Amino acid sequence: MNNIILVGYMGCGKTTVGKNVAKNKSFTFIDTDEMIEKQQGKKISEIFDKNGEAAFRDMETEYLKQLLGSNQENLVISTGGGMAVREENRKLLAKLGRVIYLKVSPEVVYDRLKTDTTRPLLQCDNPLQKIKDMIAIRGSIYESAADEIICVDELKQSEIAEIICNRD
Repeated sequence: MNNIILVGYMGCGKTTVGKNVAKNKSFTFIDTDEMIEKQQGKKISEIFDKNGEAAFRDMETEYLKQLLGSNQENLVISTGGGMAVREENRKLLAKLGRVIYLKVSPEVVYDRLKTDTTRPLLQCDNPLQKIKDMIAIRGSIYESAADEIICVDELKQSEIAEIICNRD
């Protein structure tokens, strides 16, 4: 399929870059977190609080299956930061299209998200350490899921979008 799927840790720019790529290519933009919130009628933080992370991860898998079953083309899909962690999801993402990992350093994530209270996984005493620990675990997972990797620390989001659009 000719879809573009963006994976990476929260705060790497998947949504902003994805919207930019979709606009430039006249594709439809989908943010999987937003779609799950819409389907469930709740914010992700509420789903985590009331149902737990495992239930949310199940919802992600089900949503990917729905997307794959729809056979939609010309999509730019921004995934949640943990979506690629499940092996089943990585296989579904690969079937959906070209997977691009937006690789970001923990320090850049922390700088971008230090005042964001909507990220349930970062509501802790030491968010920078949590980010470092999670990226240490997830980095190789994102890499294994990706058809290509773009290091985004030194790039503007418009530059990242341009790179993606020019690699077709």
